[in-house]
Amino acid sequence: MSEDGMHLGGQLLLAMPALADPNFYRSVVLICEHDTEGALGLIVNRPTQLELGTILDQLDLPSDCEDINRLPVFSGGPVETQRGFVIHDNAGVFPDSLDLGDALAVSSSSEILGAISENRGPDHFMVVLGYAGWGPGQLENELRENAWLSVPASPRLIFDVPVSERWRKAAVQIGVDPLQLSSESGQA
Repeated sequence: MSEDGMHLGGQLLLAMPALADPNFYRSVVLICEHDTEGALGLIVNRPTQLELGTILDQLDLPSDCEDINRLPVFSGGPVETQRGFVIHDNAGVFPDSLDLGDALAVSSSSEILGAISENRGPDHFMVVLGYAGWGPGQLENELRENAWLSVPASPRLIFDVPVSERWRKAAVQIGVDPLQLSSESGQA
């Protein structure tokens, strides 16, 4: 929990139009850790041109499954872009995974990649490189400045909704019309 009692672990953050940082334009970020030390999140709507088979080959975990090899690797954020994470369902099945609630988990263990390469991994997963990080109090300040909108995370939204629709669908999920959002803020 953060200093002000807020806990966003397992939530999604939607970047609001007023957020000027190009790294986060219309991003959907799954918050994995949030406490007094800061926060760590993974962007779930930025596929790269890199395919999972390339990563598995580099780690000497080649897969015979072309469907797995062709999956896109996502850009999880601008920090430590060589560090990999696996967001997956079946929380609790992989002991080194951090349970995020609602059947979601995240792992940075090579064991889960080995299971994926052998087609015995989680039912739904995505591999991301890099992460978004915030120092103590930074995320809370950005929330107060309306840079982010917090939305409950769900496996359906992360794994079933097309990437190009995740930001919009997440906003609609909580009753927000994305067309009504503006990059300007003001007071009534």
